[in-house]
Amino acid sequence: MSRTAGPVVVITGASSGIGRETARLYAKKGARLVLASRSEAALAAVAEECRALGVDALVVPADVSHEGEVRALAAAAHNEYGRIDVWVGNAGVFAYGAFERLPSKVFRQVVETNLMGQVHGARAVLPYFRRQGSGTLVMVGSLYSRVGSPAISPYVTSKWGLLGFAESLRQELRGTGIRVRVILPGTIDTPIDQHAANVTTRHVHPLPPASSPRRVARAIVRAPHRRRHAAFVGRAQTLVLPVHRFAAPVYDGIAGLLMDSVELRGEGADVTTGTVFDAPSSASPVTGGWRSRRIPLAISAISAGLLTMALARRRRPSAA
Repeated sequence: MSRTAGPVVVITGASSGIGRETARLYAKKGARLVLASRSEAALAAVAEECRALGVDALVVPADVSHEGEVRALAAAAHNEYGRIDVWVGNAGVFAYGAFERLPSKVFRQVVETNLMGQVHGARAVLPYFRRQGSGTLVMVGSLYSRVGSPAISPYVTSKWGLLGFAESLRQELRGTGIRVRVILPGTIDTPIDQHAANVTTRHVHPLPPASSPRRVARAIVRAPHRRRHAAFVGRAQTLVLPVHRFAAPVYDGIAGLLMDSVELRGEGADVTTGTVFDAPSSASPVTGGWRSRRIPLAISAISAGLLTMALARRRRPSAA
């Protein structure tokens, strides 16, 4: 058992993107880490980065869509360190394609990973939290926990379900000393788009502007100390929330146009299941290289405003 005194933090999806950056940030703060993803080789590289910063890092390969593996992950963390202070549910996969074209098995696996993976994590760690009388469960959701979009229905389904699950769990755990926190990022510059399943035959690009994964990692690390249940990261894109709520037809038009002209471009992309079923053989970068290509925020805001006004004008009833 480790002799260091930092908090014990379990991170799923730790081999790339937000998870990898979160591991680094917690390592700099002296946490004792338990790193999980489907690839042991990928985790080993991340663990070495963290150990180089002077902390303990335990590697536990686990597929969060399998409840037994997640229970084994929690047991391994507790056996190694004697407690679990923070559980970061971050593992996620993505798929592009119209609902009727996406294979059923792809849809199901996205939901199994993104939603049921969080459910399995909660079920595995809560007994330890209850015995301690404390602990924080941090779930990484999405702006798509609050709005929808065409061509990514399994992802949206999983993230809406996650927010509802977190709400119910938070209410059930009132007064126990156990905290439930949800992080809701907008577009983040990670390799998730390169890893996505894609049956559209078009090349995918994240919706700009893309925020740094470090911003999400900072929100995750701060989450146990905040009173707020949910925190957004990437505030520019939250401007769509009131449009979605109060002008749904306008939002639908914007979402469809952006997907068809910004997120999906060109032709000739390979049909692929990405990493939905199979993990990369090596650790992936923290970033996906998208920020260097992003549309400047001012241009994005102006374009979105003009598009909103144009669509609203088209739907305005004509004078008699």
